[in-house]
Amino acid sequence: MIAFLTGRLVEKGADHAVLDVHGVGYRMAMSTNSLSALPAEGDEVMVHTHMHVREDDISLFGFESPGEKALFARLITVSGIGPRVALAALSSFDPDALVAAIMAEDVALVSSIPGVGKKTAQRLILELKDKLGASSSLPTGDGTAPQAAGEAREALAAMGFSSAEAATALRGYDGSPNDAGSMLRYALKRLGGGA
Repeated sequence: MIAFLTGRLVEKGADHAVLDVHGVGYRMAMSTNSLSALPAEGDEVMVHTHMHVREDDISLFGFESPGEKALFARLITVSGIGPRVALAALSSFDPDALVAAIMAEDVALVSSIPGVGKKTAQRLILELKDKLGASSSLPTGDGTAPQAAGEAREALAAMGFSSAEAATALRGYDGSPNDAGSMLRYALKRLGGGA
């Protein structure tokens, strides 16, 4: 298993990156959150990796942090959640927001992930809630923050923004976690929408 790679960033695509490690190019599928954290092409970088092996395919997935990698590993243990859907989940939400949505049992928010329907979202919550809750490093909100964040995301979706754009725009919000209006104003400013 390849646990991490350190090398020169050769290419940064919409859903992948290529790292040159001593003359060998490793192509890794990555979430939009991890891709946005990468340095400029040509710079040295260390990427945490997960190698997924199937009978007909070997794929390499890259992550900006060990926490994101650990959450990916948990997600793919759920029946119906493969590596591509797990990556879509991590592109739609940063790891803390996704864990908070699972802990709050927010089926609507979890089912907004591309490739995840209502039944799969319910199964994901049922299978992971206790496992994620056992970790002391994960957020332990009271459930109101994911609801407010969900309302802000729904408003952004209604305005035509993708779930990945909404997640990126809401990242870094440090105001009241229960104020969807403030979250929405913050996101619109970051997206260049004014107000």
